[in-house]
Amino acid sequence: MKYNQLPQLGDKVSKICLGTMTWGQQNSETEAHEQMDFALSEGVNFWDTAEMYPSPPDEDKQGDTERFIGSWLASRGRRDEIVLASKISPMSFLRSGNTRFNAKHISEAIDGNLQRLQTDYIDIYQLHWPERQTNYFSTRGYTEEMAEQDLSDLTPFLETIEALNNEIKKGRIRAYGLSNDTPWGLMRYLWEADKNNLPAPITVQNPYSLLNRLYEVGLAEISHRENVGLLAYSPLGFGVLSGKYLGGKRPEGARLTKYDRFERYTNDQAKWATEQYAKIASDAGLDMAQMALAFVNSRHFVTANIIGATSIQQLKSNIDSINLTLSKDVLAAIDEVHAKQPNPSP
Repeated sequence: MKYNQLPQLGDKVSKICLGTMTWGQQNSETEAHEQMDFALSEGVNFWDTAEMYPSPPDEDKQGDTERFIGSWLASRGRRDEIVLASKISPMSFLRSGNTRFNAKHISEAIDGNLQRLQTDYIDIYQLHWPERQTNYFSTRGYTEEMAEQDLSDLTPFLETIEALNNEIKKGRIRAYGLSNDTPWGLMRYLWEADKNNLPAPITVQNPYSLLNRLYEVGLAEISHRENVGLLAYSPLGFGVLSGKYLGGKRPEGARLTKYDRFERYTNDQAKWATEQYAKIASDAGLDMAQMALAFVNSRHFVTANIIGATSIQQLKSNIDSINLTLSKDVLAAIDEVHAKQPNPSP
């Protein structure tokens, strides 16, 4: 395994981060425990979850993912070996659909996170997506409706940072990060933190893959210059970049077979790009999924690559991508496809 240093905390975290959102939907508690055992044995010490998981969201199953992690921690007693990240999520079935990033709601959310996780602290606590309306979750442009939103009705950035800082002082979280945010949002948090001598966000968890390299526009430079690393999610585009859906296939039990609501990575442009990336992998004698993950692993602004799997075989292959270094020819071929069809899956 390879490791990166977490800014501010000083912890070494594995470049591969264990994603957990299928646990409770596609994976049982036993299977989740098996994945955690295996990942840790492979040197993966960084795990990511959220209060709303599993995904797709389900009010009746909400929190099961954290509960599975909690039962593992309680039975294994290896909390000090794990860097654990979780999130507060503005879901419609949480806090009456009115989540605000203020002291009250952040405290209530962390109460639940800690109880389910059976731990006293969370290493990185993330704001799952902004309160304000902006272009995240498949929204490519910044619309007039977004621009007209009155931000005075939302929690001020400083108030949110102060609430998170209070939780840091209490020892319930060690640091905080953002998720699904924009360059403007990240810079506002950084500016407010610096102006008021308060802790700044240390990570941003946004989508990043061969099908979505939008992080490179604006956010990558902030990562570099402000020392706020990317936690890249959906590096395989919901499994599309494994090649298993090529030619219209829908393997039994696969995510896009079970949940047809996810169309982000299956539009015509994404299908064309995926076919081209599959050819690059085939010509180079590479496993397509490992090539896609190795590309993400190679980016200098990526602190960790969040991989998910529904089987130990998939998990092993995904973790093994850390040992693959892509040649200059393969990287050049990838960039050529990207130039012809950039970011088909925002």
